[in-house]
Parts: sequence; C-alpha cells; structure tokens
Amino acid sequence: MADVPRRTFGPVVLLGIASAGLAALAGSRAWVGFDVVEDPDTGSGGSYSSTIGISLTGLPEAPLVAALAFVVLAAWGVLLVTRGRVRRGMALLAAVASAGMLAAAVVAFVTSPDSLRDTFAEIQVPVEVQRTAWPWLGVAASFVALLAAVLAWRLVPSWPEMGTRFDAPGSTPPPREETSLDLWRALDHGRDPTLPDDRPSDP
Repeated sequence: MADVPRRTFGPVVLLGIASAGLAALAGSRAWVGFDVVEDPDTGSGGSYSSTIGISLTGLPEAPLVAALAFVVLAAWGVLLVTRGRVRRGMALLAAVASAGMLAAAVVAFVTSPDSLRDTFAEIQVPVEVQRTAWPWLGVAASFVALLAAVLAWRLVPSWPEMGTRFDAPGSTPPPREETSLDLWRALDHGRDPTLPDDRPSDP
C-alpha cells in the first residue's frame, strides 16, 4: 500500500498535461457558430462562417482559456524537473491556473452566444446562434486539469524525484579541500588521513 501514491505519478502527470493541452486547443477554436436567418422579402439566407467578410471581433474564441492552459503546461514541465518545496509550489501554481482556466471557460461558455448575437445586431443581420463542440471540450478539459493539479499538490511529496546528477552545474557546492590543520586533527583522533573515512586505520 505504501507504493500506491508513487504509482499515481505517471497517470496524474499524463492526465494533467493531456487535459491542459486539450484546453489550450479548445480555447483557440471557434466556440460559437451561426446561421443567417432567411429574409422573407428577398429569400436570401443560409449558413455562413466567419470568413464572409463581416468583422466578428472576439466572436467565438476563448483566448484566456488558452493562455491559462499554457501556464498550466509550463507548471507541469517545471514540476517534473524539480524537488521538494519548489515542486509542490509548481503543483499549487498548476491548481490555481487551472481554477482560473475553468472559471474563464465557464464564463466564455455562457457569454459567447450573446456576444455573437450582439455583434450581428449592430449590423442588423438576423442570425441563429449555436455553440460548437469546443466550449464543451474546453470546460470538461479545464475541470479535469484542475482535478489533476489538486491531486498532484496532495501526492507530490510521495512521488519519485530526479537525482542530483541532473542538477545544473554549480548548483551543488564543491567538496571542501582538506587543509594541513584537518590532517593534524585526524592524526590526533587516531585516524590515518590518507585512508577514506569509511576505512578505519590499523591499530
């Protein structure tokens, strides 16, 4: 049972990275689609996309969701190569950013259809607005990312860490060289200074 928290390392990390990646993808896609309502006088109408030449400023995307998703991905990247308090701090950062991402996704989910209707109302074009699949994916991925980050924050103390050999050069202090005074002290304590510390001197 003691190894159970360690076994969660791979699944939780993969879940966190995958969900944040999906949220970043969803945040950069169209969250709202529209159909132009047929005019009974002219008979014109039909389905259109945002390439019809009408300016749809800020229409369907959720850029804040995508931006926070990249923050979460960066936090996971740092978490993988750090240890101790820094590592847990990165898990906390991922959780906070994921919470913000989820809030932004919910707000965009609720407000993006009305934003599109208002855009078309300004140019007096009647449209029918509907959500695409991306907002559903964005909200779901943000929720999963938050869950994974919270699990990481709780479990990270028991996760395996990278060895010190992966540290950057100069991050660990070099061993102190022995001086002549250290040699005399070793002789006073009955230890041969020419032998390693784990080998006792001959009587």
